[in-house]
Amino acid sequence: MTNQLRVALAQLNPTVGDIAGNVALLRAARAEASKDRADLVIAPELVVTGYPPEDLVLRRAFMDAVEAAVGVLAEETDDGGPGLILGTPWREGEKLHNAVLLLDGGTIRAKRFKHDLPNYGVFDEKRVFAPGPLPGPADFRGVRLGLLVCEDMWTPDVVECLSETGAEMLIVVNGSPFDDGKQDEREQLARERVRESGLPLVYVNQVGGQDELVFDGASFVLNGDGTGAALLAPWESQVVVTAWTRGADGWRCAEGPIVRPAPRLETIYRAMVTGLRDYVGKNRFPSVVIGLSGGIDSAITAAVAVDALGPGRVHCVSLPYKYTAQQSVDDARECAKRLGCRFDIVSIEPSVEAFKAMMKPLFAGRREDVTEENLQARARGVTLMAISNKFGAMVLTTGNKSEMSVGYATLYGDMCGGFSVLKDVYKTTVYDLVRWRNQQPPKGALGPAGTVIPEAIIVRPPTAELRPGQKDQDSLPPYDRLDDILECLVERALPFSDVVARGHDPAVVERMARLLDLAEYKRRQAPPGVKISRRSFGRERRYPITNAFRERAGD
Repeated sequence: MTNQLRVALAQLNPTVGDIAGNVALLRAARAEASKDRADLVIAPELVVTGYPPEDLVLRRAFMDAVEAAVGVLAEETDDGGPGLILGTPWREGEKLHNAVLLLDGGTIRAKRFKHDLPNYGVFDEKRVFAPGPLPGPADFRGVRLGLLVCEDMWTPDVVECLSETGAEMLIVVNGSPFDDGKQDEREQLARERVRESGLPLVYVNQVGGQDELVFDGASFVLNGDGTGAALLAPWESQVVVTAWTRGADGWRCAEGPIVRPAPRLETIYRAMVTGLRDYVGKNRFPSVVIGLSGGIDSAITAAVAVDALGPGRVHCVSLPYKYTAQQSVDDARECAKRLGCRFDIVSIEPSVEAFKAMMKPLFAGRREDVTEENLQARARGVTLMAISNKFGAMVLTTGNKSEMSVGYATLYGDMCGGFSVLKDVYKTTVYDLVRWRNQQPPKGALGPAGTVIPEAIIVRPPTAELRPGQKDQDSLPPYDRLDDILECLVERALPFSDVVARGHDPAVVERMARLLDLAEYKRRQAPPGVKISRRSFGRERRYPITNAFRERAGD
């Protein structure tokens, strides 16, 4: 009977659809773990395909390639090295499953299929996968392992079944997306499963970005008494070997590395950096271009881009019109200088005036209004897209969640672009992030240390500068109040009466809710952006564009 075990946690960053590349990551992780005398390597959920593969798994050619690659990996475990636990889609008869496989001794030793398929928030696994039966343990060199896939840990049924059928250790493979506060929730649920079963638990999560989702890793080990034995660094690919001993009370993990959780603002910032870095890198864009207005949103977007990609891959462009203050141009130039990236000025005045002249006969007798304001925003969008087409750089949009919530953005104007760093970040958090970034660069940042965003940008009242003297607060409540209202309506979906009870004017709550509904058609056409909150726009919050329902604050 085996009484000693060395288990490697392989916290990896796969790319969806890159089967060969993902298999190469697994090989490299296994080789690294083997050098540290590991007996077993555990990789994340659906690591062979990347997570989430969505409808790719419905293509026969794709699944043929997946299963062939897994077969080769299984054969490679006949080399006397460590066994390998990995996540992959798998066909069994007529059914397609989200599976966890145990490869050892040159073959697939065990297959277990995800029982509890999530179908909420960003998840819709029931579209493509069939649920598996409640699993029993799998034997690995004399050790009975309870194999679970992500959501199987979030409810007690699977762990209860594994415990009752003789599992000695719980192994959970995960593709668990980040959101603000998610790590605490994961650890709490894991401790509940350990408390219920008395079994130690190994939790392996992936890292990296995939479209709007980011994965923070933060894999961990809990002993059977609930004490933490290891906690891996978030946002980093790594392979960590843990040492286990079987005693009278079962298996116990010796204390390994325990990385203290980072403060909230650092975690959010690193999520944005990770999401942008992988979106640009995995889609093979050479660089990004940003309209740097001299405002705080574009400034923090530029800082994130430089930290993610390096100054040489970030191009900032000032796009002034006659309403643009010289201070805006100067502040933008200074910000780009501090970040170390290229800065150019392209006046949009010729294009805006040409549009006005072109439309003058049709608009005769009508005063200037939001139409002319939007012409400015769209001229900027066209200009940035021209730069993108000419040089291959992807345009980053700079709108935040507060603006996108209430439609304070122009379709085909400042919404033009391929990715949004701030899509799920409220304006008040933008200010907090700017002050935090000015105090210290995050771990792994490619940008400079120091005050990269000038104080003049931080203290200046927000303005779109689309007409003389314009300020954001001319049209919107103060951002601290607006963001509280929006958080109540979007993330928490509270009734109006509860929002008003927090001290908000009923008329303001109704107006902001109305704007929130009206802007749905704009958000449907917005670029993807990093998911940060518990309820981001897009797949996680789905409202009809055509919607006649109206709630009243007095209801």
